[in-house]
Amino acid sequence: MGKRKVIIMGASGRDFHNFNVFFRDSPEYRVVAFTYNQIDTGRRVYPPSLSGKKYPRGIPIYPEDMLEEIAEKHNADCAVLAYSDLSHEDVMQKASRVLSLGLDFMLMGPKSTMLKSKRRVISVCAVRTGAGKSPVTRYVCRVLRKLGVNYVVVRHPMPYGDLKKQACQRFESLKDLERNHCTIEEMEEYEPHLREGSVVYAGVDYGKILRKAEKEAEVIVWDGGNNDLPFFFPDLHIVVADPHRPGHELLYYPGETNLRMADIVVINKVDTASPENIETVSRNVRKINPDAGIVKARCPPKLRDPEMVKGKRALVVEDGPTITHGGMPYGAGYYAARRVAAEIIDPRPYAVGSIKKAFREYSHIGKVLPALGYSRRQMRELEKTINKAKCDVVVAGTPIVLDRHVKLNKPVARVSYEAEPYGNGLREAVKRAVRKKK
Repeated sequence: MGKRKVIIMGASGRDFHNFNVFFRDSPEYRVVAFTYNQIDTGRRVYPPSLSGKKYPRGIPIYPEDMLEEIAEKHNADCAVLAYSDLSHEDVMQKASRVLSLGLDFMLMGPKSTMLKSKRRVISVCAVRTGAGKSPVTRYVCRVLRKLGVNYVVVRHPMPYGDLKKQACQRFESLKDLERNHCTIEEMEEYEPHLREGSVVYAGVDYGKILRKAEKEAEVIVWDGGNNDLPFFFPDLHIVVADPHRPGHELLYYPGETNLRMADIVVINKVDTASPENIETVSRNVRKINPDAGIVKARCPPKLRDPEMVKGKRALVVEDGPTITHGGMPYGAGYYAARRVAAEIIDPRPYAVGSIKKAFREYSHIGKVLPALGYSRRQMRELEKTINKAKCDVVVAGTPIVLDRHVKLNKPVARVSYEAEPYGNGLREAVKRAVRKKK
């Protein structure tokens, strides 16, 4: 039959990984194009240095809106869905679109895409974006440090710059973020780890990243992105669920898969959720994965300087992915600010450029500003939006030190949030994973 011509539908992350580990050297397939959705990085070619000998000119990248045109142009045989945090309905609508073109529709599972490590792997993933997996990951890292275990964090890919330069990145200090021209979205994930003394790996080629991480550490902590599956086979798979969105653990791809695979399910944010919602999530976990351990955790948002905000008009800036494709109307910043601020202002009248477009695209967003910064241009638009806003103070619910990265004309009050699991279940599970034989 010859080589099957494949289109990989992605969002600059999982798509590149699936290509690298499954398609790049396959004699049975030829990838004719990538498509992108969710995030437009302005990139138009997956470079030859990463695509291998079979692709001396690299692989073109198109908007997903052009799927029909690309399929016809290349006489494609198959389309692979390779990005995350989609409702099951969205997945099947994409499948129907692909099938109507005469193509096969493919979802790829762990055996085809997970890499095996010589070291122990603890993965922290989620059922939805914004469930609070990063605070849980930091908790796991603190347990490992207390145990005296040498570990590194490997973060789900966020390669929004030069892919060739970002193939395998290692971050040890805040200066490394500046040196690598990280976007706000990258800094939101890396910076909190670095501040606690963790080394972070990330990039594009996770085979190369895994080999380097194995030389440096005896335990690898996988810090997941969105609600995607791990790229490495885990020895302990921790999955975070969100009682603010009860039922979503059964309704989103591949979050439900994570839930079914979980060894431990952490129901996070129980301090700000209703008992009914917490019970709904618990019941759904027990229904589809009765063998998983269930751990409940607080994740209280703490305003570091409440006097800065008390009685003031506040603009709340939240973690970008949580508020956009994560579907949350607001986050930790809003919860912290509403207790003391005289008023939380609506940022929409001050939004410019792509920030204004995001409010149109994600109409569910409440009176908060998502900290979007996938490019230098977008970071400048975020800066301009904040500086235009008629308020007294900015409340930053994003994990980064916001005013280190954009120049603001207003004081910034930071909000922090860390996972505080009840009982010893999660700590003991981490200990067992570290001590058991590989």
